[in-house]
Amino acid sequence: MKYLFLSFYSLVFLIPQAAAINNDGDEILGLWLTDDKRAKIEIYKVGEEYSGKIVWIYKTTDDNGNPILDDENPDEELRKKPILGLNLIKGFTYEKGKWVDGSVYDPDNGKTYDCVMKLKGNRLEVRGYIGFTMFGRTVVWTKAE
Repeated sequence: MKYLFLSFYSLVFLIPQAAAINNDGDEILGLWLTDDKRAKIEIYKVGEEYSGKIVWIYKTTDDNGNPILDDENPDEELRKKPILGLNLIKGFTYEKGKWVDGSVYDPDNGKTYDCVMKLKGNRLEVRGYIGFTMFGRTVVWTKAE
Protein backbone atom coordinates (compact mmCIF):
# COMPACT_ATOMS: atom_id res chain seq x y z
CA MET A 1 0.00 0.00 0.00
CA LYS A 2 2.86 2.36 0.85
CA TYR A 3 4.38 1.88 -2.63
CA LEU A 4 1.06 2.46 -4.33
CA PHE A 5 0.75 5.80 -2.50
CA LEU A 6 4.27 6.80 -3.56
CA SER A 7 3.51 5.98 -7.20
CA PHE A 8 0.30 7.99 -7.07
CA TYR A 9 2.11 10.86 -5.33
CA SER A 10 4.84 10.96 -7.99
CA LEU A 11 2.29 10.94 -10.81
CA VAL A 12 0.20 13.72 -9.33
CA PHE A 13 2.86 16.01 -7.86
CA LEU A 14 6.38 15.29 -9.09
CA ILE A 15 5.93 14.68 -12.81
CA PRO A 16 3.98 17.91 -13.52
CA GLN A 17 6.62 19.91 -11.62
CA ALA A 18 9.42 18.32 -13.65
CA ALA A 19 7.56 19.16 -16.85
CA ALA A 20 7.22 22.77 -15.77
CA ILE A 21 10.98 23.01 -15.22
CA ASN A 22 11.63 21.75 -18.77
CA ASN A 23 9.61 24.46 -20.53
CA ASP A 24 9.45 23.66 -24.23
CA GLY A 25 8.21 27.22 -24.76
CA ASP A 26 11.74 28.49 -24.22
CA GLU A 27 12.81 26.91 -27.53
CA ILE A 28 11.69 30.13 -29.18
CA LEU A 29 14.24 32.27 -27.30
CA GLY A 30 17.07 33.81 -29.31
CA LEU A 31 17.59 35.59 -32.62
CA TRP A 32 15.32 35.20 -35.65
CA LEU A 33 15.82 36.50 -39.19
CA THR A 34 12.62 37.82 -40.76
CA ASP A 35 11.26 36.33 -43.97
CA ASP A 36 12.50 39.27 -46.07
CA LYS A 37 15.91 39.13 -44.33
CA ARG A 38 15.67 42.85 -43.51
CA ALA A 39 15.70 42.44 -39.72
CA LYS A 40 16.72 40.23 -36.82
CA ILE A 41 14.31 39.88 -33.93
CA GLU A 42 15.47 38.86 -30.46
CA ILE A 43 12.79 36.89 -28.66
CA TYR A 44 13.09 37.02 -24.89
CA LYS A 45 11.02 36.05 -21.88
CA VAL A 46 9.83 38.18 -18.96
CA GLY A 47 8.00 36.15 -16.33
CA GLU A 48 5.81 33.76 -18.31
CA GLU A 49 5.43 35.99 -21.38
CA TYR A 50 7.46 36.02 -24.58
CA SER A 51 8.22 39.23 -26.45
CA GLY A 52 10.62 40.32 -29.16
CA LYS A 53 12.43 43.41 -30.37
CA ILE A 54 14.34 44.43 -33.47
CA VAL A 55 18.07 44.17 -32.75
CA TRP A 56 19.38 44.48 -36.32
CA ILE A 57 18.03 46.01 -39.53
CA TYR A 58 19.61 46.04 -42.96
CA LYS A 59 19.53 49.83 -43.13
CA THR A 60 19.67 51.86 -39.91
CA THR A 61 19.83 55.35 -41.44
CA ASP A 62 18.31 57.19 -44.39
CA ASP A 63 20.34 58.87 -47.15
CA ASN A 64 20.91 61.90 -44.90
CA GLY A 65 22.29 59.83 -42.02
CA ASN A 66 19.16 60.09 -39.89
CA PRO A 67 17.89 56.96 -38.13
CA ILE A 68 15.05 55.09 -39.83
CA LEU A 69 11.99 55.98 -37.76
CA ASP A 70 8.72 54.23 -37.00
CA ASP A 71 6.96 56.81 -39.18
CA GLU A 72 3.87 54.66 -39.89
CA ASN A 73 2.97 54.33 -36.21
CA PRO A 74 -0.58 55.55 -35.46
CA ASP A 75 0.72 57.16 -32.24
CA GLU A 76 2.28 60.44 -33.32
CA GLU A 77 4.79 60.44 -30.43
CA LEU A 78 6.07 56.98 -31.39
CA ARG A 79 6.76 58.10 -34.97
CA LYS A 80 9.87 59.85 -33.61
CA LYS A 81 11.39 56.59 -32.34
CA PRO A 82 13.90 54.57 -34.37
CA ILE A 83 12.90 51.18 -35.76
CA LEU A 84 16.04 49.63 -34.27
CA GLY A 85 15.15 48.49 -30.75
CA LEU A 86 11.40 48.55 -31.44
CA ASN A 87 9.32 45.97 -29.55
CA LEU A 88 7.69 44.05 -32.36
CA ILE A 89 5.99 41.13 -30.63
CA LYS A 90 4.39 41.18 -27.19
CA GLY A 91 2.45 39.17 -24.66
CA PHE A 92 2.80 35.59 -25.89
CA THR A 93 2.28 32.57 -23.69
CA TYR A 94 3.19 29.00 -24.54
CA GLU A 95 0.33 26.54 -24.84
CA LYS A 96 0.26 23.06 -26.38
CA GLY A 97 3.10 23.50 -28.86
CA LYS A 98 2.42 27.09 -29.91
CA TRP A 99 2.73 30.64 -28.66
CA VAL A 100 -0.65 32.34 -28.32
CA ASP A 101 -2.48 35.41 -27.05
CA GLY A 102 0.18 37.82 -28.28
CA SER A 103 0.40 40.55 -30.86
CA VAL A 104 2.75 41.49 -33.66
CA TYR A 105 3.38 45.03 -34.87
CA ASP A 106 4.14 45.69 -38.54
CA PRO A 107 6.29 48.84 -38.83
CA ASP A 108 5.74 48.89 -42.61
CA ASN A 109 2.07 49.82 -42.16
CA GLY A 110 1.83 50.82 -38.48
CA LYS A 111 -0.73 48.14 -37.65
CA THR A 112 -0.81 45.69 -34.77
CA TYR A 113 -2.30 42.23 -35.29
CA ASP A 114 -3.31 39.36 -33.04
CA CYS A 115 -0.76 36.64 -33.55
CA VAL A 116 0.03 32.97 -33.04
CA MET A 117 3.47 31.42 -33.58
CA LYS A 118 4.53 27.81 -34.20
CA LEU A 119 8.06 26.43 -34.21
CA LYS A 120 9.01 23.85 -36.83
CA GLY A 121 12.70 23.01 -36.46
CA ASN A 122 14.66 26.19 -37.09
CA ARG A 123 11.67 27.89 -38.72
CA LEU A 124 9.16 30.02 -36.82
CA GLU A 125 5.76 30.47 -38.42
CA VAL A 126 4.39 33.87 -37.39
CA ARG A 127 0.71 34.33 -38.25
CA GLY A 128 -0.77 37.79 -37.82
CA TYR A 129 -4.54 38.04 -38.10
CA ILE A 130 -7.59 40.16 -37.41
CA GLY A 131 -10.33 38.46 -35.39
CA PHE A 132 -9.91 34.90 -36.70
CA THR A 133 -6.70 33.15 -37.73
CA MET A 134 -8.18 32.43 -41.16
CA PHE A 135 -8.15 36.20 -41.82
CA GLY A 136 -4.42 36.63 -41.70
CA ARG A 137 -1.02 36.10 -43.19
CA THR A 138 1.85 33.83 -42.19
CA VAL A 139 5.51 34.70 -42.54
CA VAL A 140 8.36 32.35 -41.73
CA TRP A 141 11.34 33.51 -39.73
CA THR A 142 14.52 31.43 -39.56
CA LYS A 143 16.82 30.92 -36.60
CA ALA A 144 19.73 33.36 -36.84
CA GLU A 145 23.23 32.62 -35.65
